[in-house]
Amino acid sequence: MSESRFLRACRRQPVDRTPVWFMRQAGRFLPEYRALRERYSILEMIRTPELAVEVTLQPLRRFQVDAAIIFADILPVLAGMGLELEFVRGEGPVIHNPVRREADVEALRVPDPRESVPFTLEAIRLVRRELDGRVPLIGFSGAPFTLASYAVEGGASRHYRLTKAMMYRAPRAWRALMEKLSATVAAYLQAQVEAGAQALQLFDSWAGALSPGDYARYVLPYTRRVLAAARATGVPVIHFSTGTAGMLEHVREAGGDVIGVDWRVHLDDAWRRVGYDRAIQGNLDPAVLLAPWPEVKRQAADVLRRAGGRPGHIFNLGHGVLPQTPVENVQRLVEFVHENTLTEGQNPSG
Repeated sequence: MSESRFLRACRRQPVDRTPVWFMRQAGRFLPEYRALRERYSILEMIRTPELAVEVTLQPLRRFQVDAAIIFADILPVLAGMGLELEFVRGEGPVIHNPVRREADVEALRVPDPRESVPFTLEAIRLVRRELDGRVPLIGFSGAPFTLASYAVEGGASRHYRLTKAMMYRAPRAWRALMEKLSATVAAYLQAQVEAGAQALQLFDSWAGALSPGDYARYVLPYTRRVLAAARATGVPVIHFSTGTAGMLEHVREAGGDVIGVDWRVHLDDAWRRVGYDRAIQGNLDPAVLLAPWPEVKRQAADVLRRAGGRPGHIFNLGHGVLPQTPVENVQRLVEFVHENTLTEGQNPSG
């Protein structure tokens, strides 16, 4: 398994073909996933290991992707800390007791992941057994800032007004919150590796809401702490964020073996800025997959051209697959990347 093209690319080693996988490759664009969602809620699927395994494996039955990612969500760890989480149809995640005051932060627990999210850890063990070495399994967590934004706002937000207000007006409460989140996330990622995850990804989906200065002051130290703990497990760690084209140097400083970038920056520019001593993941705009195939092909070819065949590129989207995405476009994209990056002299390995 250490010779899989995905793990080799994470280490910037030569591969026979550029590896490809997709964020949200197990999700709403697949009819078999939608069929399950008619019977179960998202939380039921996450908290039932057998269902999480089924969803994790669904894309591997359709596509020759080079990695699986465990079906889970970034927010159940917050429930383990004492927040009341619900996924509301048509609205998304809602936290009914958001963190607004210092006393709310003090009430949060730093849970043992074996007690707070045992279902995801069991799903990882079961998926590893089912994969039987076919492809590596990626575990993941939300980053401290992204989790903090949900905890403070009580759900998704456009402007992160309450989150930033806590940063600026209540710095002691903010530091305490980020300390607890960092400890929780670090323990969760380490537990995933113990359960069988062979790589990790840290999602900082909302870091782009911050200025570079605020990221460096209020977020970077905590993200760095989590990534250092994750890398200490010995598996490759992907640090993914969105909207951070203006502060990629800070993202690099936070850490990660692989830097995942979104589509708001050219891949070659991003790689130059984060440094060629890091692997890079990305970065096709997910909306491109809604286009006719010739346009998908053109833009995918541009991403590969910008990667330049340099060891260490993992093809992915700049965020997750959109629900409206045609399945056939995903299939053709996987085949296109593999067929157009074949390297002579390398031993093929999925």
